[in-house]
Amino acid sequence: MDILGLPILSFIIFSPAIGIIFILLFRDEGDGAPSKVVAILSSIATFLLSLNLWVNFDKSSENLQMVERHTWISKFNIEFFIGLDGLNLFFFLLISFITPLTLLGSWNLKNRNWQFQIQMLLLQIGMLGCFAALDVVLFYVFFEIMLVPMYLLIGIWGGTNRLYATIKFFIYTMLGSLLMLVSLIYTANIYKDLHGDWSFNIMDWYGMAIPSETQLWLFIGFAVAFAVKIPLFPLHTWLPDAHYEAPTAGSVQLAAVMLKFGPYGFLRFAMPVFPFAVYELAPFFMVLALIGIIYGGMVAMVQTQIKRLIAYSSVAHMGYIVLGLFALNIQGLSGSWIQMINHAIVTGALFLTVGMIYERTHTQKISEYGGVIHTMPKFAVFLVFFSMASVGLPGLNGFVGEILAMIGAARINIWYGIVAAVGVVIAAIYMLWMVQRVLFGPLKKDLVKGLSDLSIREIVVLVPLVFWSIFLGVYPQPFFERIEVSINHYIELVKSREPRFAQDETQNSGLSKFAIWNLSD
Repeated sequence: MDILGLPILSFIIFSPAIGIIFILLFRDEGDGAPSKVVAILSSIATFLLSLNLWVNFDKSSENLQMVERHTWISKFNIEFFIGLDGLNLFFFLLISFITPLTLLGSWNLKNRNWQFQIQMLLLQIGMLGCFAALDVVLFYVFFEIMLVPMYLLIGIWGGTNRLYATIKFFIYTMLGSLLMLVSLIYTANIYKDLHGDWSFNIMDWYGMAIPSETQLWLFIGFAVAFAVKIPLFPLHTWLPDAHYEAPTAGSVQLAAVMLKFGPYGFLRFAMPVFPFAVYELAPFFMVLALIGIIYGGMVAMVQTQIKRLIAYSSVAHMGYIVLGLFALNIQGLSGSWIQMINHAIVTGALFLTVGMIYERTHTQKISEYGGVIHTMPKFAVFLVFFSMASVGLPGLNGFVGEILAMIGAARINIWYGIVAAVGVVIAAIYMLWMVQRVLFGPLKKDLVKGLSDLSIREIVVLVPLVFWSIFLGVYPQPFFERIEVSINHYIELVKSREPRFAQDETQNSGLSKFAIWNLSD
């Protein structure tokens, strides 16, 4: 399907540029209403276009779909190579779904409005391109493009300590990216030595005969970049500062989308290329994930600021994603993938909800609240709902991903599953304690007594997130049907190239027919 002469995937990726052009024409000061409207309409148009991907996606095929390949730098065979499969389909839908909600939730922003809208749309282009890229250089370019608008969102529209947060964010992500750049150039050079020509097509790299020791070093180069993005313990320390100082929109996009490039990068760009390294290092990464789950939860329990609490909860929740990823079985990987979507919805919603009360109070200190339910009952309903989804209440979306990740990890080592289950208990403690301190108790603070409840605009922002939290918790089947073939394919890619892996993990998985209480495939 072509639109204005461009294939659908390219058109979706670059469609926010149309909104950017119109915003540059307006460059309105004051309340910035025209720029806000243009940005929201542009992002809604991108979402409507992305629905074509869902409609036209063939869930029975493991092959790439809607592929576009054009020569970019011919001397090194670098291409503009993009495509879609079960690994990235839902991230396209997620980005295009969450962006208009985030923009609408930031309607009251008054500082440099048209520049803010441009940065948000540039960030959307970078994220969409990064998930679509199948040429490693193209992936790296989009990977870096994302950093610029996020850096500016925190640095210009962030809190009082935003300079420290942006420098820390920049140093962590750039050092990780440089290691990935060195590794990808070295890997491409190995391909050239083996085949006589350059290739940065990730599909060409799968199955390369790379010596075991070399695999370890190259995998570590990619892994550091992806671990920083997750962020995986102990490379997580930039995240709480970035979340705390970022404006609401920046926190939402950071939690909902940018953290997901880590697990996605591992499975798409590193694990099938370096299977020996995966075999050797998988226990190490699973232990780090478990440490992150427990550590993130324990630190969240002692936070005095709401956004910092949610940020450390993200460290814990991303631990479940890494745990399922390196289990490399159908339960673990499927749990990891749906948990990325669930974490995006729930944590994004929590940041939006907290941002709404922050607009009224201009404080994130939990001690400054108490009794909010008496003045903001609608707000209280949403905060309780998303908090329950965050702790994995059965029937809501957070439960499905975490239970599958724990089952997948337990199939590797029962203690992995047990420790991960302890993390769920810790999550319930800190989230319920936060809810109790913010919402309940006597109405004593003058700050709280003067609060107004959520507006229609704010309710419109949150209701779609409520819907998907319930839908994916009750009926995740459409998700699993579209990722099953791709997940199985990537498990086979890794395990077929490392003979010490069991070969029966991916046989007869029956994921599209499973019930979450019967997973012994």
